[in-house]
Amino acid sequence: MTGPELAAYLATGTLSGLMAGLLGLGGGIVVVPALMWLFAKLGFAPAWVAHLAVGTSLATIVGTGSASVYAHQGRGAVRWDLFRQLVPWIVLGAWIGSAVAAVLAGDWLRRLFAIFLLYVGTRMLWPAAIPESVRWPGTVVAGLVGLGIGTLSALVGIGGGTLTVPFLARSGVDMRAAVGTASACGVPIALAGALGFIATGWGQEGLPAGSTGFVYWPAVAGILVASVPSAPLGARLAHTIPLSVLGRIFAVLVFLVAGKLLSG
Repeated sequence: MTGPELAAYLATGTLSGLMAGLLGLGGGIVVVPALMWLFAKLGFAPAWVAHLAVGTSLATIVGTGSASVYAHQGRGAVRWDLFRQLVPWIVLGAWIGSAVAAVLAGDWLRRLFAIFLLYVGTRMLWPAAIPESVRWPGTVVAGLVGLGIGTLSALVGIGGGTLTVPFLARSGVDMRAAVGTASACGVPIALAGALGFIATGWGQEGLPAGSTGFVYWPAVAGILVASVPSAPLGARLAHTIPLSVLGRIFAVLVFLVAGKLLSG
């Protein structure tokens, strides 16, 4: 690994960790586009750049998300009762998503991620109103929602916070607890998704040395070195600063990244 490559991984990890702790995003929103760009610069096979970026992102979220969960749990901001209802379904969805991603061409996977970024940016700038009277929708509906969250999250290489947080908030969960619980849900999503990308990429020709399936371990290590300590810092900041302005700034950056990915 060269010095500039390591520096890129460390910078990506720091920013992804902060976003995971601050906004419950899981870090994938930062990691996937960064790795798409970096892997292309490193000369990886174009057919596998997007798959490697998504699979590697999911592997990093296992570590980053765990650190974020630990910090949120210390502040009593994780609803484990809701986590237990959602986790079987989001794991199943993550397996489905990784299987679907394996049969998509790299360009389509990149475009799908860009479209998802446009959704994320729109929701951050114009969040949906939360009804005054809300309640938990019940086991069946929550399970179906969890299945969808897990599937899409694995497809685009995220921990699912951008989907889980608004669902929990609209189901009557306090916003701080929604962020903490979403972080907890992101860990099994990432683990199941990463294992799925390892399995579906196993034995594919043209993958770089240091990868297992569609997970590139040098990038995982470099990102985790920075993201694991920065995630708890982001979680602490989430309990002390207003997040609305930060969310709008990040939304603008998300739109810029989406536009770049769509333009090729």
